[in-house]
Amino acid sequence: MMALITEAQKIRHLQWRAGFGPIPGDATTESLKKAIKQLLNENSGAQPLAVPIPDLQSISKLSGEQRAAAAKMLRESLQELNRAWLTQMATSKAQLREKMTLFWHGHFACRLRHPGLAQAQNNTLRAYALRPFPELLSAVAKDPAMLQFLNNQQNRKQQPNENFARELLELFTLGRGHYTEQDIKEAARAFTGWGYNLQGEFVFRARQHDEGRKTFMGRSGNFNGDDILKIILDNPRTATFITQKIYTFFVSEQPNALRVETLAKQFFDSGYNMQVLLEQIFTSDWFYTSEVMGSHIKSPVELLVGMQRMFSLNYTEERAPIVLQNVLGQVLFQPPNVSGWKGGPSWIDSSTLAFRLRMGQALLQDAALEVALKPDDDTEPTKPVAKRVDGLRIVRAKADLSHFYKAFQKVPQQQLAESMANYLLQVPLQPQKLAMIQQSIPAHGSQEEKMMAVLLRVVSLPEYQLS
Repeated sequence: MMALITEAQKIRHLQWRAGFGPIPGDATTESLKKAIKQLLNENSGAQPLAVPIPDLQSISKLSGEQRAAAAKMLRESLQELNRAWLTQMATSKAQLREKMTLFWHGHFACRLRHPGLAQAQNNTLRAYALRPFPELLSAVAKDPAMLQFLNNQQNRKQQPNENFARELLELFTLGRGHYTEQDIKEAARAFTGWGYNLQGEFVFRARQHDEGRKTFMGRSGNFNGDDILKIILDNPRTATFITQKIYTFFVSEQPNALRVETLAKQFFDSGYNMQVLLEQIFTSDWFYTSEVMGSHIKSPVELLVGMQRMFSLNYTEERAPIVLQNVLGQVLFQPPNVSGWKGGPSWIDSSTLAFRLRMGQALLQDAALEVALKPDDDTEPTKPVAKRVDGLRIVRAKADLSHFYKAFQKVPQQQLAESMANYLLQVPLQPQKLAMIQQSIPAHGSQEEKMMAVLLRVVSLPEYQLS
């Protein structure tokens, strides 16, 4: 007989999937319906990142030594931007907006070395994260970071560059197999002249735009980039493509075809209203079934932000969270390619799983956590994260567990393992595992020592990697 899923478990499931998990001690409604309403209402405003960015417009005029110093400043600013966003995800009340910003960060993936363009794009994604998809798509298509990353700055009528047009169709809207090579060529012609100036602002360079007649997806006319976007959005296939990616991100790595089809039709009919789509998912009974709950492998960012949020982690070295992202395989602002991160099972291999299982214990105990950076490391700090030991780095953090302890202060010892496991995990533990955790509790220690014993056991379980 399957255990009944309680309202509290459903709310924590919502908090993990639509955000980055609960904060111990926060006032939480006991009603799922109210929790969903609260989640949607707390996303009315977008708080932009505001990391100071060095002014390096005249970098071409610098000497070799000055350029090296400027490059160092850019790297440090990009790292600061990474940390700022990580903190905002952990502390913001607008959890759904930050989670959607992370989703779009992977969907419209850009790998940049210029922190100014990266921050501007991140703020654009945040501002439009919950707006109708046509508004977001238009904003991203005119975003300098995207125009640079996919070479549309070089897209001119004399020599069209197809990079942006190709990825727009394949990765951002329709998906492979739903357009032709000729459609790519014609779309590229329509986007000629779209670029940006030295101030990082979108500009339309009329002299570089192809004014000729184009035929795109069966329609003909003197199309510009906006016309191409509209034709793409008129195709219901776009709604299906976006819905399936949203479903995979928020619900399951194995999309249910019937559910996706139903959601996509509602999404298309609503004018691509993102809040309508998300509310439909979060209010569906199937979202709160054992088939869905606890089936998602936390991405490195979800894992790190969730721990920072729940345990108030404060890293001894400021570059430590970036090093951890590198080891775990997901560095913010540095996706592997234009396809973004694969997600799902790709987060886990023998090396990363072993590291994940020991990371929680080390960080919560202020213990030395040895890490080895991956070879392709664009986040290599300009000065050590911590001292080197035989080629490894040492990462440490201090946790403030006062709020967490307060939540379980009055729980009797015989119920401590089950109570804490139910809160920390999204999958029920087997009785044998619960018994082993219960047995690890010191008989004569303080309540805090008993809670720490349980906590260290639970965060080292494979089940802690799931949400």
